[in-house]
Amino acid sequence: MDKVVKSDAEWRARLSPEEFRVLRQAGTERPYTGEYVGTTTEGVYTCRACGAELFRSEAKFDSHCGWPSFYEPSKSEAVILREDRSLGMDRVEVRCAACDSHLGHVFHGEGYATPTDDRYCVNSVSLRLEAAE
Repeated sequence: MDKVVKSDAEWRARLSPEEFRVLRQAGTERPYTGEYVGTTTEGVYTCRACGAELFRSEAKFDSHCGWPSFYEPSKSEAVILREDRSLGMDRVEVRCAACDSHLGHVFHGEGYATPTDDRYCVNSVSLRLEAAE
């Protein structure tokens, strides 16, 4: 996988202010406001910053948490997982492996009836859906 490296100035020129806040500064969009929360369209979800494939619609499920949820990335090497102790919580951050953009967090063992019992809770603004034809 080719790594995408850009300066903050280059990212700011490429992304909207909200995209930059979430993708490059590890922000979070408000729950139930993202365009992909209730989407059931079949296709591939890519990184809004660099275009790398991240998730497939087959792994998307409705977790009722306010953000798009997936039980696994499209490929294990598509994302990087990092310990995140910000805001006084112990969480696992999910980042794009290609450009190191913040996507959201992953939670395990919550009891969802999915093959992995993982919930990749991802900001819609971090994604772009390429609908299947």
